[in-house]
Amino acid sequence: MTIAFDLLKELSEKSFNYKGMRVDFLGLPKFKNHSPNSLRGTMSYLLKEGFVEDCEGLHITMKGKDYINKKIDSLKQFDFKFKKDAPKDLIVMFDVPEPKKAEREWLRWHLKKFNYIMIQKSVWVGPSPLPKKFLDYIENIGLKESLKTFKLAKGYNIKK
Repeated sequence: MTIAFDLLKELSEKSFNYKGMRVDFLGLPKFKNHSPNSLRGTMSYLLKEGFVEDCEGLHITMKGKDYINKKIDSLKQFDFKFKKDAPKDLIVMFDVPEPKKAEREWLRWHLKKFNYIMIQKSVWVGPSPLPKKFLDYIENIGLKESLKTFKLAKGYNIKK
């Protein structure tokens, strides 16, 4: 997910403040893995785009809540498992455009989860066939044209 999503999600949930800093229930700062400049820039963007408003503190707007719901709804999780020793006989290639970065990361995450290995940045090999529900969902979220699959005549040998 993106830092914008994380910030909007945080603003929509109840949390604690300590000296003006959001903290978790243990009092540890949230967003400590992001630079202050990155957080400032993202907050400026969220304010400018109308995802949050500043009235006696930052509050998420309806537009921000819709953004969160859209992101959550658009990235369905699949629990399908291939056997570890299943032959890796399907190549998956994709070129997902930058505006769909979250969907591209979601796709990579699922390929790893399905025991696929990366051959090159957008070329993966793993067991076949990919689950029908997964492929239907790929079409649903508009990635079908960005993804190509090729069945291998025999399993891919992993060199160690």
